[in-house]
Amino acid sequence: MLVPALLRWRIDRSDPGFLAFVVALHFGTAVALIVFYRTDWVRIVRAGFASIVRGRLSDDPSERIAWLLVAGTIPVAILGVLLEKPVRQLFGSPALVAGFLILNAFIMFAGERLRRGARESGAARALATLPLSDGVKVGASQALALFPGISRSGSSIVGGLLLGLSHDDAARFSFLLATPAIFAASVLELPRLFSAGAQGMLGEAALGALVAGLTAYASVAFLTRYFHTNDLRPFGWYCLIFGAVCLTLALAKVIT
Repeated sequence: MLVPALLRWRIDRSDPGFLAFVVALHFGTAVALIVFYRTDWVRIVRAGFASIVRGRLSDDPSERIAWLLVAGTIPVAILGVLLEKPVRQLFGSPALVAGFLILNAFIMFAGERLRRGARESGAARALATLPLSDGVKVGASQALALFPGISRSGSSIVGGLLLGLSHDDAARFSFLLATPAIFAASVLELPRLFSAGAQGMLGEAALGALVAGLTAYASVAFLTRYFHTNDLRPFGWYCLIFGAVCLTLALAKVIT
């Protein structure tokens, strides 16, 4: 939203294929996440199906994570359907997106501040020990990313941190949780790229998805190491500064 506005690219954001194009980029990201976490996904899917056959949960951590992912996907699936039309309208305003980007910065700052306070009172919780209700809470925080400018990974990592997870576990759960949510959005939106009015976007969407996937893989490979010793604050400062600059330009009608 903001980079095309800054570069004065002429993009019709009201076009029915625009949101589908954006989802295609996320689809490339989801494929990259599956490849990166392929070993985890094999264990999680296998354990999830085993629990269904057995009819009850066991002490297998992968089984618990499987159902946490199911619980965490429910909020964004429901809200994505209910809020599709109003959220689509937000894509037309760079000022709103810049404002949400600034809000995203404060979400990260607040999450880190509250997390440091909680960390002083006890050790971090393990991901597999969370109750399913906590999976729903992280999923609800992920749903904030329905608003353009709010980071899906940032908000869900903050949600995990506030539940007592370490940065490593919060990031891992966030990246795992992205996959079913993005695939659900893809099922809803990608068919629009095959409609008569949007076929011209199909090649661009495919190329964009490929580039997004390669970028996502490199980013997750970096972030999984980064969060061993670092936190979200540098990303918060980036969002705050870039969002403030874009909001100023939007209010001054320099970008529209």
